[in-house]
Amino acid sequence: MVKQPHPDPPTMTVNCAVITVSDTRSKETDRSGQLIRQLLLDAGHVVEVYSILKDEPTQIQAQLEALGQRPDLDALIFNGGTGIAPRDTTYDALERLLEKTLPGFGELFRWLSYQEIGSRAIASRAVAGTYQSKLVFSIPGSTGAVKLALQQLILPELVHLVTQLRS
Repeated sequence: MVKQPHPDPPTMTVNCAVITVSDTRSKETDRSGQLIRQLLLDAGHVVEVYSILKDEPTQIQAQLEALGQRPDLDALIFNGGTGIAPRDTTYDALERLLEKTLPGFGELFRWLSYQEIGSRAIASRAVAGTYQSKLVFSIPGSTGAVKLALQQLILPELVHLVTQLRS
């Protein structure tokens, strides 16, 4: 167990939005979005918004801007569209709007991914940062990547990061 340098509040619920970016998934077939929702709920957090968007930069940016205006949200988790295929535009759409970035998130995600899938981890453009006083995470859409990102990076730091944004 890693010793945390700053203790988190004993109990804190984080209000989240889960956005799947995909040209092919529906709410019935979105295993990754459903997994994110379940992991957040199991950790005692709330999912206020769940939606699926086409991998269109203008739609992704409009969604970020709309969610950024909602005072009831603390964290936005996008999944899908983080690779290098022509239709993978999530990173490009979000990164230019982030007010601050958390470079360590992408670095650690790729390092942990490398341990699981090898050199193919270099194709991930996972990114995190802040927008309108909200945490923003953008992770690959595979269930393995979702599980890794949520369990090893996002959930262990979610309360701490939200606390930092609120201070």
